[in-house]
Amino acid sequence: MKIETNRLSLYPISDDEMRHLIENQESTELRQAYGEMLQGCIGHPEKRMWYAVWVMELKEKPGTIVGDFCFKGLGDDGTVEIGYGLRDGFCGNGYMTEALKSVSEWALAQEGIKKIIAETVEENEASKKVLQRAGFRFSGNYGEEGPIFEKYQR
Repeated sequence: MKIETNRLSLYPISDDEMRHLIENQESTELRQAYGEMLQGCIGHPEKRMWYAVWVMELKEKPGTIVGDFCFKGLGDDGTVEIGYGLRDGFCGNGYMTEALKSVSEWALAQEGIKKIIAETVEENEASKKVLQRAGFRFSGNYGEEGPIFEKYQR
């Protein structure tokens, strides 16, 4: 499974690659989150793409990973949540907006998917702008981290 944008290749990594990512993650919070995603992949192999870590690789520099994202499982109501992040040195280039636009369009075209949500920290203005440029709108609701943005099937 691979999604191509103008500058990026977006694809889920394998379980072994996820294990390596977990082992080398310095952040306890991310290590736990990646561990939960891996358990989702193992527990739901037929729906693996909704649990796996997806990487964002530069087409012009194969092997250069600028960031990653993941869906946080598949809700029974057709809602999926997406989380994302860029690696140091790659912010401000529009990579995340490009990735979120493409992957959200792909996700909403999948059977049973009606809505994608993303939660961001209130103070993270850059993340809010990325979501808005990718077609997400503030839902009027707040979660544990902050405002929740959503994008619906058209």
